[in-house]
Amino acid sequence: MPKNITIKRVYEPAAKSDGARVLVDRVWPRGITKERAALDLWLKEIAPSTGLRKWFGHDPARWDEFRTRYGRELDGNEEAVGQLNALTAKGRVTLLYSAHDAEHNQAVALLEYLAS
Repeated sequence: MPKNITIKRVYEPAAKSDGARVLVDRVWPRGITKERAALDLWLKEIAPSTGLRKWFGHDPARWDEFRTRYGRELDGNEEAVGQLNALTAKGRVTLLYSAHDAEHNQAVALLEYLAS
């Protein structure tokens, strides 16, 4: 995994050690203010498509197929991936997500994708 990228739930308090805080959800997280989110960037363009997100439904049984499909979407999304890579070249980045499942969400899949 890239050393300068971490992931964190957007509901966790912001910390100076987070570096640039990037929300990678397509939909704004429920019940959180922009101030509390303390974002540097909301990169909704890098999030899974609405169709893929709804198909996955955070079902762990669909995790492997989700990662494959999301990887294909990222392969065709050079602009958003490039924007994120440019940000990571400048320093530490924390990918923020709102899902309850810390192991099966788009931030985990995105981190794996960036590491490959």
